[in-house]
Amino acid sequence: MRYFLIAGEASGDLHGSNLVKGLLAEDPAAECRCWGGDLMQAAGAQLLHHYREGAVMGITDILRSAGKLLRNLRTCKTDIASWQPDVVILIDYPGFNMKIAKWCHARGIRVFWYIAPKTWASREGRNRKLKAWVDRLFIVFPFEIPYFTQQGIPFIYKGNPLVDAVDGHAFARPAEGRYIALLAGSRKEEIGRMMPVCMAVADRLSALPGWEGVRFVVAGAPARSEADYRPFIGDRTNVDLVFGRTYDILRYADAAVINSGTASLEAVLIGTPQVVCWSTSPVTAWFARHILHVLDHIKYISLGNLCLDRPVFRELIQEDFTAEAVAGEVRRLVEDGAYRQRMLSDYADIRQSLGGSGASRAVAGAMIEELNKR
Repeated sequence: MRYFLIAGEASGDLHGSNLVKGLLAEDPAAECRCWGGDLMQAAGAQLLHHYREGAVMGITDILRSAGKLLRNLRTCKTDIASWQPDVVILIDYPGFNMKIAKWCHARGIRVFWYIAPKTWASREGRNRKLKAWVDRLFIVFPFEIPYFTQQGIPFIYKGNPLVDAVDGHAFARPAEGRYIALLAGSRKEEIGRMMPVCMAVADRLSALPGWEGVRFVVAGAPARSEADYRPFIGDRTNVDLVFGRTYDILRYADAAVINSGTASLEAVLIGTPQVVCWSTSPVTAWFARHILHVLDHIKYISLGNLCLDRPVFRELIQEDFTAEAVAGEVRRLVEDGAYRQRMLSDYADIRQSLGGSGASRAVAGAMIEELNKR
């Protein structure tokens, strides 16, 4: 069968790559084409368009990039129409993928959605569209089960693919000595807002007694380049920039400062004490709070905290995301043994809630079973 997959950012590329491996294992005759990234291509899918060409964040970034997004939509529809796949598999990335779902449904093309839009956090109106345009939803978090059941949206849950991604990694130390991991996100806007505060945190901590030898390792995001980070790092000699080693960087760090997203859950599974940070432009923040009503229905923005419905680790959001607050929390993660141990104990509970291994292949098998029903 023919599978056309669409992922719009680094995390989607990771999950898409493992899904491609699962599809090829379950269906040896499978043909996979994708809008995704290097990992999906390496897994065996023909890459038609790289996600770095379309990733945007926030209302201001969307407005600036409107023309490019429209061109990408037209190109993607042309790619699908010319290849005529048996199914289009949408991976997260709801702003773009919702439009593709509508277009495919109108033309009788089957649509699966892997990693559901976070309608439990905001924009519940999208649930009507999921019901109308998506043939089957494949969810990856246990707390989504009661939510989508209540919404009446057909779904399949086979566990979380990050468990396989983390447990299958061969870890190797990326830097000598003690260091703090800094993960500033994968989009340029995220990096632009996170890095100045992270560098101020490095300056503050390095000036403290006992911290003189501690380094700071910035995990360069996939599809980003050194030019995205160097202007912020400047001439600091205590900061290293390392690409392609995010899991390794997390594994051997004393603690991590992480932009909210998949990386936060990866830190949980790897076992790295963390503080989660999130910041966007004042316009986007106002829009999110007052128009999209983000956080109206949820207490936390981090997936790990959502899994247990309690604050396993601290979240510093928007106005609370300051160098002083982040530095204070990093010190506590490193210096307060009891605090650190409680967090790691809660990590074990989060891991247990996500189920065991084999999720990606199980999802692939379930997708093929759904396709064979018709």
